[in-house]
Amino acid sequence: MTWLYLIAAIACEVAATLSLKGSETRPLLYAIVGFGYVGAFVFLTVVLKRGLGLGVAYGIWAASGVAATAVLSTVIFGEAFTVTMGIGLACIIVGVLLIETGSPRPDDAQRSLPENA
Repeated sequence: MTWLYLIAAIACEVAATLSLKGSETRPLLYAIVGFGYVGAFVFLTVVLKRGLGLGVAYGIWAASGVAATAVLSTVIFGEAFTVTMGIGLACIIVGVLLIETGSPRPDDAQRSLPENA
């Protein structure tokens, strides 16, 4: 369920960001911008409260948001998507995967706490 909340946070953030661009011609989209960003942070807070590490949650949220926004802005607004941008997104995704695979599991984190913590 935690991962579904993270997906919801990503979806809200991407919808808000895309609506920000669309609001240039449709000011009513500002409502989606506001609700989208609030929803993104609410869902991200729920994810953190459910125990997903901050570095992992934020990394996945941010990287997925950047990737989805770049791809969808190409589809929706006809913005450019270059090979260099694709390489950059691939680097971001690899970086997030390295953070995820390198982060300690809850049991490991318990063992690494100092005695007087």
